[in-house]
Amino acid sequence: MTPRLSERIKAFPAAHKEQSELNAVITDISSQALARLDGGRRQGPLSDYLLAIKDNLNLVDSPTTCASRTLTGYISPYTATPVQRLLDAGAAIVAKTNLDEFAMGSSTEYSCFGPTRNPYGPDLVPGGSSGGSAVVVASELVDAALGSDTGGSVRQPAAFCGLFGLKPTYGRVSRYGLVAFASSFDQVSVFARNTELAARVFEVIAGHDPLDSTSASEPVTSFSYDEEHAHSLTIGIAREYEHEGLDKEIGSRYRHLIKFLKSEGFTVKEVSLPHTDYGIAAYYILTTAEASSNLARYDGIRYGMRSRAEGDLEGLYTDTRSSGFGPEVQRRIMLGTYVLSAGYMDRYYIRAQRTRRLIQRDFLQAFKEVDLLLTPTTPTLPFPIGTKIDDPITMYLSDVFTVPMSLAGVPAMNIPVGQSREGLPIGLQLTANYFGEETIFQLSRFIEQRYSV
Repeated sequence: MTPRLSERIKAFPAAHKEQSELNAVITDISSQALARLDGGRRQGPLSDYLLAIKDNLNLVDSPTTCASRTLTGYISPYTATPVQRLLDAGAAIVAKTNLDEFAMGSSTEYSCFGPTRNPYGPDLVPGGSSGGSAVVVASELVDAALGSDTGGSVRQPAAFCGLFGLKPTYGRVSRYGLVAFASSFDQVSVFARNTELAARVFEVIAGHDPLDSTSASEPVTSFSYDEEHAHSLTIGIAREYEHEGLDKEIGSRYRHLIKFLKSEGFTVKEVSLPHTDYGIAAYYILTTAEASSNLARYDGIRYGMRSRAEGDLEGLYTDTRSSGFGPEVQRRIMLGTYVLSAGYMDRYYIRAQRTRRLIQRDFLQAFKEVDLLLTPTTPTLPFPIGTKIDDPITMYLSDVFTVPMSLAGVPAMNIPVGQSREGLPIGLQLTANYFGEETIFQLSRFIEQRYSV
């Protein structure tokens, strides 16, 4: 029998302490959750659930660190819209979770609080940048969690930790209160251990928000599983997504699931996404350009840490940013500033924007023929901590299968499909057309119920 929610909240600090070696939680805010419960918390669709949020989402009167020394001592004066919607739906938010600094990374190693560890093996990365949120769900500290997905930062850790991880359509969930990394990519996203709860959390946080100018007005429908509907879906297999860089066990499971779906009577059709190979280059040009602009606000004057170095104003800025930002954030700021500089903007930034449009057209063309795309989520299984941190190019390639969906802005979700011979999670990715989250949930639920290795 499930313990009463108040008892689960009270038990969270001890449970978190028992798993402290995973380093998934930055701030335990269970006392706030308990105070809300005692103060007459609202009843709603999430009333029985514990949740956590990535520490780049603001919650009033709580620290927001973005896992960066730059935001030392910062206490949020307001609450992000998706977080407020969780509270309004009755959720108990008990933790803010570790991440790559300012959500820049693919392993949750770039954190000023140290790396988060995978519950399937403490020497392995959990994926990133939302690794902390993935780990608290995978280790059953909470029922579900919010992360942010810019180029795969929820789907990739979901694959590495054996979870369902949804990146909604761009604009489907308000970004108000999400600390910006790359504003035209960032999307608040969901981790859960099953399709039903992922859908429920998504339905709570999705919907138009007048506080976000990029928020979509598309209505949000409630998910109700319909096996007949699921069976009617046509599934696309993109020929560009199975290549020599794909781990053999992931590739084998990918082909096995395709064979299973065919045996169940699904229509499976090969399609092409011809500009996929340009995705990583375009993504890192565009996101670093946006990051260099967004992170200019952290100057040591308005909030966060301030260098004590003596000198003029320019020296204060330089010293504050040099000591506050970690190496990966500095790398991306410098790269973004470079591609936006005079003489290089047309050569890199504008060309990357054109490539983004071509990738978007690839998806639109594919969805004229199929309802969903089935692809791998990651090219590898979880890798050991420290093996890629000094090789940024190899690290960036961890997102090779998730970045195209982010460039196009279409919804995509990792679904767990078993484990490798060594017991490590394997995930595959479902992608739908714009605002097609409900279609993803239908096939995800069918696979969850019927597929086994």
